[in-house]
Amino acid sequence: MRRNSRRRLALTIAFLLLLPVPGRAQQPGTPAPQNEDLAKQLSNPIASLVSVPFQFNWEQNVGPSEGTRFVLNVQPVMPFSMNQDWNLIVRLIAPLVSQPALTDGGIPASGISDITTSFFISPAKSGIIWGAGPVVVLPSTSQPTLGTGKWSAGPTIVVLKQAGPWTVGALWNQVWSFSGDSGRSDVNQMFIQPFLACQATRTITLTIQSETTANWKAEDRDDTWTVPVNFLVSKLSSFGQFPASYQIGFGAFPAHPNIGPSWKIRGAIVLLLPRSRG
Repeated sequence: MRRNSRRRLALTIAFLLLLPVPGRAQQPGTPAPQNEDLAKQLSNPIASLVSVPFQFNWEQNVGPSEGTRFVLNVQPVMPFSMNQDWNLIVRLIAPLVSQPALTDGGIPASGISDITTSFFISPAKSGIIWGAGPVVVLPSTSQPTLGTGKWSAGPTIVVLKQAGPWTVGALWNQVWSFSGDSGRSDVNQMFIQPFLACQATRTITLTIQSETTANWKAEDRDDTWTVPVNFLVSKLSSFGQFPASYQIGFGAFPAHPNIGPSWKIRGAIVLLLPRSRG
């Protein structure tokens, strides 16, 4: 099982790194975006910027044994120009999980969890930055503790405002299951991600945000909400020939299911592939 999980991880990362870069190729002599502009675009979930984040999470006090769950989220963002007025931004989240048993007498599990793909249609020019479209969740595992076993879909929207060093906004989606394993519970789940970022220097950004989920089908009312509050520090630098952002942070869970987690540590590297304009 672990060997298969590692093979899937390697294939997933290789596939994402080989994805073609949307948009026009940068012409010789075209100046690269300045670090300050890149750092600001990183706070915008639907920026005209191809990025491949690798987000590492160590979540604590999970399950009856209060163990550690490790989650690697591979989250490429790919913008496409539909025309002069509208863009299409595709965001994919592929979680690779290793976790302890979630019940007494259960067994640990590892592998890929359900993959979420969001499609945002966004105006190319707007005072308030926004995007809206569908989100689709693909059942990617047969492990009952790692995924839902259901195909799910629904609407998603993101709205934000950038002024000076500040970025404030929120991303929301709601999904319902429509197909999949008939023996598994239906899905009715909301996700909301409010965020506030301050660009402290040209290359350092401070962020406070949440990645709240509400499982409206939870059998126990205490298991409905998972509410982390994350404090993050990002530093723009480089990774080989590519610009890259390095991130570290800490999160606490004011509300969480009975099986946890209660706090976490996060580290991330974001590879950046800016699109040229024109």
